[in-house]
Amino acid sequence: MLRPGTFALTALLAALTAIGPLSTDMYLASLPDIARQLGASTAQVQLTISAYLIGFAVGQIVYGPLSDRHGRKPVLLTALALYCAASLACALATSIEMLIVARAVQALGGSSGIVLARAIVRDLYSGARAGRELSVMGAVMALAPVLAPIGGGLLQTGFGWRSVFFTLVGGGLIGAAIVWPLLPETLPARAAEPVSPASMLRSYRVVARNPAYLAYLGLASTGFGGLFAWISGTSFVLQNLYGLTPFQFGVAFAVGSVGYMGGTMLAARLVMRLGIDRTLGIGAAAMAGGGLGMVVALALGLTSAASLVLPMALYLAGLGMVLPQAIAGAMTPFPERAGAASALLGFIQQTAAALCGAVVGWLLGQSAWPLAAAVAVMGCASLLLWISTRALRARAGKSEQASAAE
Repeated sequence: MLRPGTFALTALLAALTAIGPLSTDMYLASLPDIARQLGASTAQVQLTISAYLIGFAVGQIVYGPLSDRHGRKPVLLTALALYCAASLACALATSIEMLIVARAVQALGGSSGIVLARAIVRDLYSGARAGRELSVMGAVMALAPVLAPIGGGLLQTGFGWRSVFFTLVGGGLIGAAIVWPLLPETLPARAAEPVSPASMLRSYRVVARNPAYLAYLGLASTGFGGLFAWISGTSFVLQNLYGLTPFQFGVAFAVGSVGYMGGTMLAARLVMRLGIDRTLGIGAAAMAGGGLGMVVALALGLTSAASLVLPMALYLAGLGMVLPQAIAGAMTPFPERAGAASALLGFIQQTAAALCGAVVGWLLGQSAWPLAAAVAVMGCASLLLWISTRALRARAGKSEQASAAE
């Protein structure tokens, strides 16, 4: 059994949070081929991403309260079984409609990883210590978007798009085989109230009434929206407009993702010295700079894929600093409702990302402008939100410190 505070437990939690990026990023290089083989339009294929995001959001709403009542581990194992079954259905899909539905169900199972990993962190840590733990998890988890598109590009080139989903089935089975004997149950006390729609709404109302929580939620959601604008549009932009092969696309996408890994590693060092707020500010500034850099590159007429990938790497570095700290700040006030707080954050974050990605997919044509504009808007919105809510979040932090002292 893995012990709290060990890197092995952190690595396992990071692997659970990586289910989402793996399930999305690994098949990005296959999107044009899926469109051709299933006779689907670009917009229809984009729906396989949006359906996943919506399913991911809905699943989190359910898993949070369920895990507060029944424990983290049994809920996680059940969800992993659903994920494996749905991933197999994706691999065997014979139409774009079947693939869209299977992706939504796959997300319902896969969403358990991130919401329960965050809840486990809150079970064990709080404040800056939780932010550091989430940053370390993010640094480990960041290997997924670095390696997944390269692996997906290789699988696409060698075996076709269905092999990607067969690989995800195998990954889910390995995850369940590790969780069963090694993951400890961390829930300190099970919620007394049975899970029902009414009890779930009551939990979410308590969480949503906290102004500081809403501020951190906004920071997490805007930053995540820019990420999924990139995920939704980059495959078509870099392959169809910039002429990259599936493997070259995988490498380019991985280069951008290295930025996220660097941001999380830097945040893990900075947050214990500078605190959550200053780390958030540095990250938000980087996101705004990266988004505006993409706009400038297009305005200057630059035609190299690097002119989009490098500014996005800066944006993702900022996201790697913002996301763990925003999650830690949002969940700190709710030790008794960690699952619900994590679930509501994930639901709104994923829903915003799905909408942003769908809009970018709908607007994409013969230009990268919809992609660049969306990333720039989300980055600048994050920076403005950080500036405008500093006083509110500072007051909330002082109040929580006073309560802890009592």
